[in-house]
Amino acid sequence: QVQLVESGGGLVQAGGSLRLSCAASGRTFSSYAMGWFRQAPGKEREFVASITASSIRTFYTDSVKGRFTISRDNAKNTVTLQMNSLKPEDTAVYFCAVYGASYYSGSSQVRDFRFWGQGTQVTVSS
Repeated sequence: QVQLVESGGGLVQAGGSLRLSCAASGRTFSSYAMGWFRQAPGKEREFVASITASSIRTFYTDSVKGRFTISRDNAKNTVTLQMNSLKPEDTAVYFCAVYGASYYSGSSQVRDFRFWGQGTQVTVSS
């Protein structure tokens, strides 16, 4: 079993920054890719960013490239999403997730991620 706990969400003005963290336990964290997803009210959950197990590669959805940065610390079993230049359209509940297989080639599909946290709310005011 895997437990993921997100933190760091909140209310911020447009142009501001937030840093989300996800603490993982219960599995060999360092062996699996991790991802961040978000879900706005009335919309489907969507991919935001991901990082391979060794941090060699990162992936981003186009709308956050250049603004968000994903990183991980395998010694501390944490994955972080630094969000800068936030926009109102970034408002959503943000979830971290563990990829469901040992080899990761950059999938952005929700169904390919096996374990999920409970989410943290990010609200960006205009």
